[in-house]
Amino acid sequence: MKTVKRMVVMLLLVGALFGGVVWYQQFVATMMQGFLASNANPPATVTALEVGHQRWQPQISAVGTLRAIQGVELRAEVSGIVQTIHFVSGDEVKQGQLLLELNSAEEQAQLKALQASRQLAEINVQRDRQQFKINAISQSQLDAAESELKSRRAQEEKQQATILKKQIRAPFAGRLGITQVDVGQLLNPGEEIVSLQNRERLYVDFNVPQQYMREIHTGQQITLRSNVDVAQRVRGEVHAINATVNRATRNVRVEGVIDNHSGEWMPGMFVHLNINRGAPQQLLTLPQTAVSYNAYGSTLFVVKSAVEGELHPTAQQVFVETGLQRGDQVAILSGIEEGEQVVTSGQMKLKNGTPLIIDNRVSPANEMAPTPQER
Repeated sequence: MKTVKRMVVMLLLVGALFGGVVWYQQFVATMMQGFLASNANPPATVTALEVGHQRWQPQISAVGTLRAIQGVELRAEVSGIVQTIHFVSGDEVKQGQLLLELNSAEEQAQLKALQASRQLAEINVQRDRQQFKINAISQSQLDAAESELKSRRAQEEKQQATILKKQIRAPFAGRLGITQVDVGQLLNPGEEIVSLQNRERLYVDFNVPQQYMREIHTGQQITLRSNVDVAQRVRGEVHAINATVNRATRNVRVEGVIDNHSGEWMPGMFVHLNINRGAPQQLLTLPQTAVSYNAYGSTLFVVKSAVEGELHPTAQQVFVETGLQRGDQVAILSGIEEGEQVVTSGQMKLKNGTPLIIDNRVSPANEMAPTPQER
């Protein structure tokens, strides 16, 4: 009897031990499955934005260079010693104003000799005309005297022109630059004296791709801004369009014109410009950070609401067709609908089905016309 009880107790102990082992194995397996499942798709923190329409004005963007509507580098036509400088660097001058004189003492002396020779020729002509009336001389002698007078007058005028070349005058009204000469300096022909720029109006030279040629016409409004001060803007218009397309770049050169009575813009400045084309459009827009550009297409992640049994919304990757870009934004032509929520940052760690935690405390820039945060 005692032996039977011992056997029963032993069987019970073995059964309990076996059951405990089986339970432990199932517990460990369950825990491992839960651990692996929780680590397969851990929630990712992202920012998200609901897609909406915005009014966009299609534009052609370009960069250009400002050029004075009248601008020259004043140079000497003849050589000479600088005798007098009648201007100061940076002066505003009028048309015809005397700016610089070269020493012309020798030319002045030659002019006096030519004037005396011309006066003598005039006296000879008058005497020969009187003698011709009484047939004292022939017609050929009178003609020779008159020809000599004309030659003397021409030589005098030539000498006067030479003297005038030694007086440098402003060909038009404008602002002078920094002088390149000093009194007493020997100035050679073609040597630069000073820059003169008429800045009342300025040209802006820029290039646009040939596909936009039909959308640009003279008189069309343009808007300029500089990279010195983004708030500094000015409006102008298209003044002329080149008659040919550049063979190397397939771009056409366009010339615009702006008023610059304030004098804030200077020739040579680099500027950004926009030209409106077509009618305004209503387009879906997103921050450019939301779109991933790949060789096989552009993609983004849409936020899918959590379903029963899920604690978090999930990410789903979709292909989209992008359009115009403006500032921080890009237009989406197809692939998503208005009202959908799209991941705008943090998508590098996402894949289809990744749980999402949306935190918009720090969102990416989403301005149509952004301004620098630092100066």
